[in-house]
Amino acid sequence: MAKKMGIVALLFFGVYVLCMYWYIFHSGGGKIPSALQGTVADPVMFMSGKELFLSGEYSKIRNFLFFVATPLEWLVYFMILLLGVSRYLEKVSTSQTKWKLLQNAGYLFLLSLLVYVVLFPMDYYRYYLSKSYGISTQAFGSWMKDGVIDFWVNFGMTLIIVTVLYWLIKKSEKRWWLYAWLLTIPFTMFVMFIQPVVIDPLYNDFYPLKNKELETKILSLATQAHIPAEHVYEVNMAEKTNALNAYVTGIGSNSRIVLWDTTLNRLTDNEILFIMAHEMGHYVEKHIYFGIAGYLLLSLAGLWLTAKIMRRFVTRYGQVFKINKISNISSYPLFLLITSILLFASNPVSNYVSRYQESRADQYAIDLMNDREAAVTAFQKLTISGLSEVNPPLLVKWFRYTHPPMLERINNVADKGEYKQEGPLKEEQKKNKK
Repeated sequence: MAKKMGIVALLFFGVYVLCMYWYIFHSGGGKIPSALQGTVADPVMFMSGKELFLSGEYSKIRNFLFFVATPLEWLVYFMILLLGVSRYLEKVSTSQTKWKLLQNAGYLFLLSLLVYVVLFPMDYYRYYLSKSYGISTQAFGSWMKDGVIDFWVNFGMTLIIVTVLYWLIKKSEKRWWLYAWLLTIPFTMFVMFIQPVVIDPLYNDFYPLKNKELETKILSLATQAHIPAEHVYEVNMAEKTNALNAYVTGIGSNSRIVLWDTTLNRLTDNEILFIMAHEMGHYVEKHIYFGIAGYLLLSLAGLWLTAKIMRRFVTRYGQVFKINKISNISSYPLFLLITSILLFASNPVSNYVSRYQESRADQYAIDLMNDREAAVTAFQKLTISGLSEVNPPLLVKWFRYTHPPMLERINNVADKGEYKQEGPLKEEQKKNKK
């Protein structure tokens, strides 16, 4: 039966990959509506011919990889269970020590290392792709260093979570999901509080904004928005990427407004102020706290469903997948498989909420700044720097886009009175028109 299930899983995955390949590369989605052609939202008006070609090509490959990578992880977890690898790793870890924490650490290290090695080719190809298209500027050694940091940070947090989780399962196989969720609340708040000052600096250097004149303007804007901000931080991202970004992170006294140095180098002051006003919109409308509440609600539903599915799965297929009891740590890949599927399935809902919040923040920035020209040119530059797809196919939008597509964002902030003007055409396009 195990062999049959493995073959079926591989065939299903293969068919799924072919279907997604056709959808991404040949369905013909993502065209610019005729009503928006020739407007400032049309990428033809602000991207060169080369940029348009690279954007279309790069976006399709990235979208395809997104829809393949997550199910590939599911397949890996499924095969780890089906082939008895998880059970073997549990035996190895328990034979080395009697201390439960060390047993868990040994099992999780071996499992994490195995998954890291199996998925490394996919991760490397993503890095190679980004480098090839001029998005990433990061040297291979630096990329590997970030990967190693990721591995150990995730391992440390996973060890704490899994040790507590399986202790709860042993104590109560019926209600562990509820107790685990209750512990999720303080843990989530704690991680969000320490992230800006403990976790983020492991990857990059953060320091107060060097441009004091710009900082004064940003803090003045914050005062208008009634935001108690004392500093704006910049982070050295130019050595890793050509993309532009700014964000708000942390909660309470550790809240930070952060600007990438690439953003500082390539946007004008007015464009940066619009971006900052957008981030302040998130703060004013308390999107961070709504996000935490939404995450906790989804976690509650997800843990409840996971508990139900795991119990039924182990009862019916436990012998095939070498899982004697849910409380055995060898069931952890099953936990990862189920939660990953549920999280993927919830993406359309969580992304819809996120896109709504981003639209609200855009509108807040327009109301605060009253500078639609800066908003339009900032979004256009963001599109070019990341070779973004301005109007993705529907499934891509639902499952990938936490922000509205740039076609929608530019259209919403543009001054409709100036809508049909030439726009910031590239020199190459201007020459072609002559």
